[in-house]
Amino acid sequence: MKHKIVIIDDHIIFIQGLSLLIESDKDFSVTGSATNSHDGLELIKQQKPDLVIVDLNLGDEDGLELIKSISVKFPKTKVLVLSMMQERYYSERCLAAGAKGYVMKDAAADTVIRALKTVLEGKIWLSEDEQKRYIDSHFKEPQQKQDSKSLMDSLSDRQLQIMRLIGQGNGTLEIAQMLSISTKTVDAHKEQLKKKLNCSTSQELLRLAISWNK
Repeated sequence: MKHKIVIIDDHIIFIQGLSLLIESDKDFSVTGSATNSHDGLELIKQQKPDLVIVDLNLGDEDGLELIKSISVKFPKTKVLVLSMMQERYYSERCLAAGAKGYVMKDAAADTVIRALKTVLEGKIWLSEDEQKRYIDSHFKEPQQKQDSKSLMDSLSDRQLQIMRLIGQGNGTLEIAQMLSISTKTVDAHKEQLKKKLNCSTSQELLRLAISWNK
């Protein structure tokens, strides 16, 4: 029996290409796709897939929050993140949210297939580089850890979400509307971000946010 796969990504053309890749393997069947969190959760409820592929960047929505929702509502459904967001900054946080693996979108086709099979076997999938970073971050002395990674880990999920939106070029008003919070709250988060990330100006914060989104 083929494993049922659902894809949640806001780019329809990417979904089509990924579906063709996945279905080229006899063990998999893509039974549905969605471009937003609401439709994705409804699809999972209907399809009861074995695994869901989630992009972190879902337009105005946050893929990390979607992973948490899937983990709570559908604990038997495994989640594999497939994203352009840098693995070294986001993979550990995704695993903490409930995902079982993380693959960059520029990975080779066979890597995606191997990741799917690994996660469906009940194992964790990370790239070799990220596995090494994970071990280093947990067993090296604190001063030996990578500075940028340590800074990212200091942020709350909401702060990370705002940092991502800043890096995409959104202003305070746009971020407030996307997250349904006040502009005052966004500004307060920005000030906290500057303190945590040692940024003296908003422009410095913006440059750092852009670099983290690459």
